[in-house]
Amino acid sequence: MTRSVGILGMGCYVPEKVVTNFDLEKIVDTNDQWIQERTGIKERHIAAPEEATSDLAYNAAVKALAAANVKPEDIDLVIVGTATSDHNWPSTACILQDRLGCTKAAAFDLTAGCSGFVYNLAVASQMVKTGLYNHVLIVGAETLSRIINWKDRNTCVLFGDGAGAAVIGVVEDGYGVLGIDLGSDGSGMKFLVQPSGGSREPASHETVDKAGHTIHMSGQDVFKFAVKVMGKTALQAIENAGMQPEDIDWLIPHQANMRIITAAAKRLKMPMEKVWVNVDKYANTSAASIPIAMCEAIEAGALKKGDNIVLDGFGAGLTWAAIVLKWAI
Repeated sequence: MTRSVGILGMGCYVPEKVVTNFDLEKIVDTNDQWIQERTGIKERHIAAPEEATSDLAYNAAVKALAAANVKPEDIDLVIVGTATSDHNWPSTACILQDRLGCTKAAAFDLTAGCSGFVYNLAVASQMVKTGLYNHVLIVGAETLSRIINWKDRNTCVLFGDGAGAAVIGVVEDGYGVLGIDLGSDGSGMKFLVQPSGGSREPASHETVDKAGHTIHMSGQDVFKFAVKVMGKTALQAIENAGMQPEDIDWLIPHQANMRIITAAAKRLKMPMEKVWVNVDKYANTSAASIPIAMCEAIEAGALKKGDNIVLDGFGAGLTWAAIVLKWAI
């Protein structure tokens, strides 16, 4: 008999330091009004110098394990979705596995940009569904502040740091993951890329001098892609779940840009009061944005058992991903 699989518990963590739009006015040619009108962002959290991605992931994971009432030694697999690993290798997931004491767990990182958490959930749910594993810890964690060009006013205002985690396991029949849609279009890789530091452009004085190790983004191209694909992937996941848009209680989208979020809601004909938005407080935390938003919704008491939820994201790759969940806790 096929097992129903869903989220057993969640946790999130954001660094203490807050950088406002007014703070950014002092270092680049920008202003609060311009940033808010185009993105909806007011502030973002920035990791302390001693904090790496695995540290943020650890803090979120500890909370998720506690919420799920699952011990570290009962975790079979750890997946970390990130574009800002502690090191190129080993994986941040291996570092996290050791620090948590998940002694029986396999571990790997998954790179799907801002779609990372939804990709994580898709992979983890299928592994539990087949019976290969019983408990999988998934984390979306980023320290994007480490790869931002703080002289580029078009990108430095957009991103923040944070982490969100979830424990995936067997849930009551009919609950959990009901529909999945994943996709990619690698022809758009040039629109959102960290050009240097890999085998194509190994680190050198030249790559450092040209800021090749920072985020390079064609904002207009990414915006056009996101507006088109966010609604499309959500509708496909809903169809795959055998549902209609009117069956959905909550849309929890990737928090990149308020205009993109609004466009996705419009495509689904969902009123904004059914859309969870926190981009104003955290900016774009990439793979961490959806789980941080989910944690906020849980803490606010907004998510009720039986609610139908759509998680909806897009990211570097270019990638897109959506999952329909019937909330099980």
